[in-house]
Amino acid sequence: MSAVLDHHDHAHDHEHHAPTGWRRWVYATNHKDIGTLYLLFSFTMLMFGGVLALAIRAELFQPGLQLVNPELFNQLTTMHGVIMVFGAIMPAFVGFANWMIPMQIGAADMAFARMNNFSFWLLIPAGLMVAGSFFMPGGAPAAGWTFYAPLTLQMGPSMDAGIFALHILGASSIMGSINIIVTILNMRAPGMTLMKMPMFCWTWLITAYLLIAVMPVLAGAITMTLTDRHFGTSFFNPAGGGDPIMFQHIFWFFGHPEVYIMILPAFGIISQIIPAFARKRLFGYASMVYATGSIAILSFVVWAHHMFTTGMPVTGQLFFMYSTMLIAVPTGVKVFNWIATMWKGSMTFETPMLFAVGFIFVFTMGGFTGLILAVAPIDIQVQDTYYVVAHFHYVLVAGSLFALFAGYYYWSPKWTGVMYNESRGKIHFWWSLISFNVTFFPMHFLGLAGMPRRYADYPMQFADFNAIASVGAFFFGIAQVYFFLFIVVPTMRGKGAKAPQKPWEGAEGLEWEVPSPAPFHTFETPPRLDATATKVLGY
Repeated sequence: MSAVLDHHDHAHDHEHHAPTGWRRWVYATNHKDIGTLYLLFSFTMLMFGGVLALAIRAELFQPGLQLVNPELFNQLTTMHGVIMVFGAIMPAFVGFANWMIPMQIGAADMAFARMNNFSFWLLIPAGLMVAGSFFMPGGAPAAGWTFYAPLTLQMGPSMDAGIFALHILGASSIMGSINIIVTILNMRAPGMTLMKMPMFCWTWLITAYLLIAVMPVLAGAITMTLTDRHFGTSFFNPAGGGDPIMFQHIFWFFGHPEVYIMILPAFGIISQIIPAFARKRLFGYASMVYATGSIAILSFVVWAHHMFTTGMPVTGQLFFMYSTMLIAVPTGVKVFNWIATMWKGSMTFETPMLFAVGFIFVFTMGGFTGLILAVAPIDIQVQDTYYVVAHFHYVLVAGSLFALFAGYYYWSPKWTGVMYNESRGKIHFWWSLISFNVTFFPMHFLGLAGMPRRYADYPMQFADFNAIASVGAFFFGIAQVYFFLFIVVPTMRGKGAKAPQKPWEGAEGLEWEVPSPAPFHTFETPPRLDATATKVLGY
């Protein structure tokens, strides 16, 4: 390895400088500690959002009103969406970025360590505000996670708390994105050009630019909502000459790039794992980079495919229909490249690879249902039905969440220094995959049969599929508790076989050149990549 990395003389003698006790976490400026905090926060929010989801499914287990009234049901659906998107999926990917990007590019830390600390701690008051909104007068916001006017103008004080929390979360995202961009562009190891970077760094670089572009758009939309509520403006209030449809345009101009913000880092994780377990270089590295950039650019011109039923002219429907179909092309390039990487590879199926292959299979299904929804006449039929619910859960649960699990199993030996229990990991995978499909696959049929979403009650003909979905949801929820108690907790406590420096035979990259667990300070001086590094890094 000496031909590739000029290891610094005093490689890891600063290990003992790690602070201890509560100060280590409250004042954390080390990228690994902040990454851990992000991941713990996101898992906590995943569990909270999951409990809300199970309350929804318990109510829908049978026709009639069982457990909650329709008003509380709408609060549950709204807060489940907000918490999962802004509290679970996004912070989890930022946690992975904090942990892995400096290690993958040979940097000592993130560029702005104190801003990194601040951007994490902003999440805590925002999360508490969102969770506490249930206890405010009138209960939590019940306008749907998309905050459509004019419903948002009629909500109680919890709506203001939700708007404030989203502002704080947006500020955190923008600061984190600036940090990631500056780190990647300015702190790569000598010899690591942009086109030698790991795919995970590429996907996060593009994602960070997306975040900076669209978070202010969301901030503008919810600030206009706030002024409509309290300061006499009428941006979205029809009674004062406002236009509720304008809110939808502004929201989805944020919301559609947001969908790709939640999936591009997942593509990066999968692009690291597939080559490692196929023991081959990633097929079409350059085309993967260009496809990622294409997805990011096209994501800005498809927003109104969420709005086919708002009375837009046919010309507009055609434009957004064709642009949405076009975005399937770079996504298809990625899926093709992953399959081509696996083709004739010496594959083994440890848990990270199982989750990666499961991701490709189920995410592709979600992509196809999205392509069907892109066809305006079909979308008008299934708009706001459970078909749409099924589609975006296939993309976001089997997409983002499965990729996060894959990344955890892949990198946790490097984080903790111990190997997770492989048989437990496989139980978690199969349990999650089967229960996920039992939950969400029947929803396609419910939607095609005409069952609207966000309804607390439904007629008898939808009973069987709803009962199946509810049972599957509870099994899926228990699987994630199993993951935490029997996989995460033992590895965090150091129980398990000691992890070698490079636990996966086919893994490539700088993160596998440091001991396991990764030292508190990884690269005191940056490693130097020589001309042969492309071969060693596998890019």
